[in-house]
Amino acid sequence: MGTRAGKFNPETFFSKNWVICIGSLFCCVLWGTTAPLIKTCYSLFGLDTENVGSLILFAGLRFLLAGILVIAVTSAIRRKFVYPKAKNWWRVGLLSVFETIAHYIFYYIGLAYVSGVKSSIMGGTAVFFTILAACFLFRTEKFTWIKLLGCILGFGGVILINIGGEFTFTFTLKGEGFLLFSAIFSALAAAVTRVFAKHEDPAVLYGYQFLLGGVVLVAAGLIAGGEIPVADIGAIFILIFLALISASTFTLQGYLLKYCTVSKVAIYKSLDPVFSALFSALILTEWNILFSPFNIAALIIVCVGIYIVNRFGDWHKKPRLLQPPGPSSGAPPGGPGEEPAVQNAPQETETSTEIKQQL
Repeated sequence: MGTRAGKFNPETFFSKNWVICIGSLFCCVLWGTTAPLIKTCYSLFGLDTENVGSLILFAGLRFLLAGILVIAVTSAIRRKFVYPKAKNWWRVGLLSVFETIAHYIFYYIGLAYVSGVKSSIMGGTAVFFTILAACFLFRTEKFTWIKLLGCILGFGGVILINIGGEFTFTFTLKGEGFLLFSAIFSALAAAVTRVFAKHEDPAVLYGYQFLLGGVVLVAAGLIAGGEIPVADIGAIFILIFLALISASTFTLQGYLLKYCTVSKVAIYKSLDPVFSALFSALILTEWNILFSPFNIAALIIVCVGIYIVNRFGDWHKKPRLLQPPGPSSGAPPGGPGEEPAVQNAPQETETSTEIKQQL
């Protein structure tokens, strides 16, 4: 029986195509502003980008605020203080390590050494790392030649963005290297979010993983000698806005992933590099970098690669029905009247079953 009229059904709501479209675009647009706004904050706060402790401390303050915002708003809406179930605290901790602590330690440090446009395009590789993790680590889907093509295009874009005007390959560990590490941890976080969201409400899950991650980052930044100089109201406003971006986008993405297939949400991630490059050009005035022939080509290649993976990567999942047996083959195994068997149905491996049981 259906739900009563007037009663909100989150599964029905978040499964609607227009909700997926608007929600995903909302996330992509806001995520597109983060790289240039963070670099702007570095300047307004007068942060020494050579001081790793200060960068980590800044990241910790952002996510500590994000966690407080998510928990406070969720508690106010539900008229009770929310917190994870006792059996889910380990899920909060693991997601916090992947999504907030490791991901953003590498991201904030790496961002200080590359341009906003360059970081936005390299961030697009997280989609491909997510696919690799799903195929080879969690073994929840099949790795196809189409997905391989998409991965090649994606990494081709990363290589192209690193080619300067004199065709020299520039790559530094603290810059491009740390952004790649950040993308890997982001992929691991995405791979477990859909599973964890089935056991805990996404708002509670993300609120507390932000809070835990923020506390760890703040402590690590202070221990490493980080400091945040007194800044004007504009810098504080941007910091609060960055916290709002994290609080709203990641929580919304959690609900979308809980009730929708990953491919329906992931297809919009192809727009992340586009919005990031656009806002980097607008906010940081990096027009000369944005309109470099190499960067334009890299943007196109990364987006095409992501689109191919999400649009055609799972064609192998379409079942092919067996043809009715001929006169010489006898009756089907299930007897007359039963539906034909499905050929090439996806099979879970022993490894994937063990991982799912642990999660």
